[in-house]
Amino acid sequence: MEAPAAPHNPADVELIITSPEQMRELGRKLAKLLRAGDLVMLTGELGAGKTTLTRGLGEGLGVRGAVTSPTFVIARVHPSLGDGPPLVHVDAYRLSGGLDEMEDLDLDVSLPESVVVVEWGEGKVEELTEDRLQVLIHRAVGDTTDEVRHVTLTGLGERWSAVDLSVLAA
Repeated sequence: MEAPAAPHNPADVELIITSPEQMRELGRKLAKLLRAGDLVMLTGELGAGKTTLTRGLGEGLGVRGAVTSPTFVIARVHPSLGDGPPLVHVDAYRLSGGLDEMEDLDLDVSLPESVVVVEWGEGKVEELTEDRLQVLIHRAVGDTTDEVRHVTLTGLGERWSAVDLSVLAA
């Protein structure tokens, strides 16, 4: 007798992205699912498309200011141009102290009323909340155009348990 298949988590989805514009469009679609208090962790090597995805999130959320990599300033706040939440865009690449260093940014204060997106946050921000969306971006092996990305979105915690991220594949 075969073992039953593991139940599918409705908050998991895998996508293949073939251009920077598709990555931005993914961000715009994802923004429709986000709300104040959401933490989005972006993981991927340099040049994978984390900031491009965040640029699309900013467009979808309708925030002020150009979304660019906050590598040297660590964090940027983009206020909403409407009635939506602000976007807090963090680049934790240069932070090595884990949550202690992250606490200096007061992300725990910003989180309840903002959408917080953290690039390079793995191992540094998980303690902020059990409810988070993890986005893993991998370049396709052997892609000569350097455009193809495999994106895995994993929703963790109560907040994401009922969210169907498969709508992002449409």
